[in-house]
Amino acid sequence: MLVNNMARVIAVANQKGGVGKTTTVLNLGSALQKEGKRVLLVDLDPQAALSASLASPQTKASHTVYQVLLSQSPAGQAIRPGDNGPDLIPADLDLAAAELELSSEMGRERILADALALIKERYDFILIDCPPSLGLLTVNALVAAGEVLIPLQCEYMAMRGLGSLLRTIEKVKAKLTPSLEVAGILVTMYNGRTLHGQEVLDEVRRTFGDKVLKSVVKASVRFKEAPAAGLSIIDYDPEHEGARAYQELAKELIG
Repeated sequence: MLVNNMARVIAVANQKGGVGKTTTVLNLGSALQKEGKRVLLVDLDPQAALSASLASPQTKASHTVYQVLLSQSPAGQAIRPGDNGPDLIPADLDLAAAELELSSEMGRERILADALALIKERYDFILIDCPPSLGLLTVNALVAAGEVLIPLQCEYMAMRGLGSLLRTIEKVKAKLTPSLEVAGILVTMYNGRTLHGQEVLDEVRRTFGDKVLKSVVKASVRFKEAPAAGLSIIDYDPEHEGARAYQELAKELIG
């Protein structure tokens, strides 16, 4: 009997901006590929930072996730093969109009899930970069995913907003996707030299227990330099502690 291995689909989500969602998708995707996994990245953020990080200056995507969501292109047609990294379904600024355009569609929460279902057998992991909101695009990502990875900036105010996301995940789980689980909370932008950083990390671990992943990503300017060169930090500076953190995270998720 043939076994049909489907991808693990992980939504990388947090309604707060600037917490490291795109950085995590880019670098975790690269780390998983280095572990021999077939990886697809899906840019679901209208800011399209992930797509910009992986695009050459001449690159203009003819098919994007916007066309996929509006059923103008199948997901397979929108895949941009990676040169030395993961494949990508890119986004552009047109995606900003998608929530309004999809608001009257039947089954609007499941459009991305239906689109990705046709290509899931091609990959081991599909990572979805969610927008910094809890709107229809994020709900589409949560319905399409089996797991949610939550990057959490190591600051007190970022931690305060986590409850809203966890409640949204529980609502989606109860009403739309019973199998949805939190893959883990990833502490990002950690500065162990400050008392505030240490206190927040301790509080996150006390509050959320084993939901908090062992891997911790420290703050570093390298995370801004690498995308400017069109690379993950693992390709840009493989010996950097940030590269090692994402390699450890990949191993932690693979198990």
